Amino acid sequence: MPDVVLPALDEEQAIPGVLAGLPPGFTPIVVDNGSTDRTAEIACARGARVVSEPRRGFGAACFAGLCAATDDVVCFMDCDGSFDGDDLSRVASPVMAGHADLVLGARHADPGAWPLHGRVANRYLAWQLRRRTGAALTDLGPMRAAPRKALLALGIADRRFGWPLEMVLRAGAAGWRIREVPVAYHPRLGRSKVTGTLRGTTRAIRDMAKALR
Repeated sequence: MPDVVLPALDEEQAIPGVLAGLPPGFTPIVVDNGSTDRTAEIACARGARVVSEPRRGFGAACFAGLCAATDDVVCFMDCDGSFDGDDLSRVASPVMAGHADLVLGARHADPGAWPLHGRVANRYLAWQLRRRTGAALTDLGPMRAAPRKALLALGIADRRFGWPLEMVLRAGAAGWRIREVPVAYHPRLGRSKVTGTLRGTTRAIRDMAKALR
């Protein structure tokens, strides 16, 4: 069954529920990206494999988790309580069955779960991805699944917020079969490291603009 990479920075509030909600057989790899709270301790106590990545950056954490994974299929999911772990089965199944090379979870958001500026930015990025890859995408899809070895071979260079965008762009350029499936999206627990601060939003825009270039 797939490994699940869970990049985490100060997510002690959310991580118990995240781990409890994973489908049976899915192996959690929590990548502690320099937390100052009990994220790593709590994850370890609940049976997750914990990997430390002191270099700050969403992409750095995802890449560390990808390198630590051992299953043929690897999934990625935010560790803030915004996703239902049960949806991972729907996301991973087409990859496991050999029907797709990259599957993204298209978010169906609860009221208040997705700030307006985040939805607008995501809509623009999805348009760019449709234009550049030819895939019928409506969402950048933080919940996703792909074959581990092929994903490593893509050579994704970004180690910050451009990681998820660069993954799809490189997959499209490589001729991958890219699909999306609907997933639930809830208000996160705690403040977002991206849209929750001006600094985080600015960094995300800069990193994704670089990936598009």
